Amino acid sequence: MNASPYHRQITPPPVSRREFLFRAGGGLGGIALASLLSDDSLLAAPALLTSGVLHYPAKAKRVVQLFMAGAASHVDMWDYKPELLKRHGQKWDPGEAVELFQSNLGETFASPWKFNPHGQSGKMLSEIVAPLGDVVDEMAFIHNLVGKSGVHSQATLLQSTGFVLPGFPSMGAWASYGLGSLNENLPAFVVLPDLRGLPSNGQKNWDSGFLPGQHSGTIVRVNAERPIEDLYPPQADYITPGGEIAVLEMLSKLNRTHASERSGDSRLEARIRSYELAAKMQLAVPSALDISGESPAVLESYGINQTTKVWPKEINVEEEADAFGRKCLTARRLLERGVRFVQIWSGNDNGFPRRNWDSHEDIERDHEPLAQGMAQGTAALIKDLRQRGLLEDTIILWTTEFGRMPCAQGGKGRDHNPFVFTNWLCGGGIKGGVTSGESDEWGYKPADRKNSAQVHDVHATVLRLLGLDHTRLTFRHNGIDRRLTDVHGHVLESVLS
Repeated sequence: MNASPYHRQITPPPVSRREFLFRAGGGLGGIALASLLSDDSLLAAPALLTSGVLHYPAKAKRVVQLFMAGAASHVDMWDYKPELLKRHGQKWDPGEAVELFQSNLGETFASPWKFNPHGQSGKMLSEIVAPLGDVVDEMAFIHNLVGKSGVHSQATLLQSTGFVLPGFPSMGAWASYGLGSLNENLPAFVVLPDLRGLPSNGQKNWDSGFLPGQHSGTIVRVNAERPIEDLYPPQADYITPGGEIAVLEMLSKLNRTHASERSGDSRLEARIRSYELAAKMQLAVPSALDISGESPAVLESYGINQTTKVWPKEINVEEEADAFGRKCLTARRLLERGVRFVQIWSGNDNGFPRRNWDSHEDIERDHEPLAQGMAQGTAALIKDLRQRGLLEDTIILWTTEFGRMPCAQGGKGRDHNPFVFTNWLCGGGIKGGVTSGESDEWGYKPADRKNSAQVHDVHATVLRLLGLDHTRLTFRHNGIDRRLTDVHGHVLESVLS
């Protein structure tokens, strides 16, 4: 049995017959009221907590995590560095030993793109993310984020799960575990991967780890022939609706019998719940994923192309805008139907020709189409959520596993930089138009090396906005009360409204 303090409950004392009758008479109304209050996050947290009860008043109900797989360059998108422009082509010497991932020390490399001020905050943004200038005053940037590894697999896991080793639950799984679902007909946690392939680590990035299996992310491949694998039975004459119902009923009976004899094993219970949820999803998913009813103006704002069916072999802006825009629009439709956590991925793992952000060879070739496509879809998502009244209680988190170096690799590319990079937040409970922490003059390491930010701080901040204390959302595993932030993490108060 799970002995986590988060789920431990006090055994109720015995009651008299009179007390039992009194409670029974008033209990149904109390249950109904508690359900309504819980739906609106208005229940006060008791001393001993159970899943779905908040530690703090929540400022947000749901999260969208945008993950740029392959490591997007902060100095080419968000973190303006005039020093790179001033010293472009000169020997790069930060005054200390430099650890590179796969190259020799190159020359100082200015961004190929111009930066311009945007919004009332005057935030400098690269021209390849210019569409986000319209909403930049709602965004909070963290420019002093430091990683723990320059290896894609480890760094990606760190951003997704808080650990550099596999086997730990993702942030979406923790949100599902801690808060539950807002819609019993849809998963609490949905993952929208790149249609061309999965990122480094594959499904380990959204796995439930040691949490009950129902908290794993459900993969939805937007615009694929089968967006969700195995949701519907195969087309065959011998499969009838009545027969399918009978099979599921028999399977449920056998599973329940099996589970009753193994009360300490949560895996079968998770499988049973997945079957039950799948049956509900067969009715709810088609309408959620069908964007055909969206207006032409909405589709255009997201960069969705309704005519082109065959894309060029080379990476290009129109294809990236269409692919990312479809995922952003699908995310909005899932969020408004009650999905708690949506993870959107851009880029697959080590494909060639390059279709991810790992721009060792040519930063301009890769980043321009990827960034422009991401920026258009993301800006449309933020505006759409705001127009529908959903942005005020939805967090948008932009993530990548690490940044890229201020020196050139092979003349046109950039090597890995885990020593400093950028994340940004927007939406529910976030103070817009601010920056929390700066990088140094090169964008190589934090300006204040004693007070850098870690991914644990970002995770702690997101959980706080959801009404959860990252030190109290725990699960007992192998004798340890595990949590998303390990033994680290501080809420970034400077980005909270």
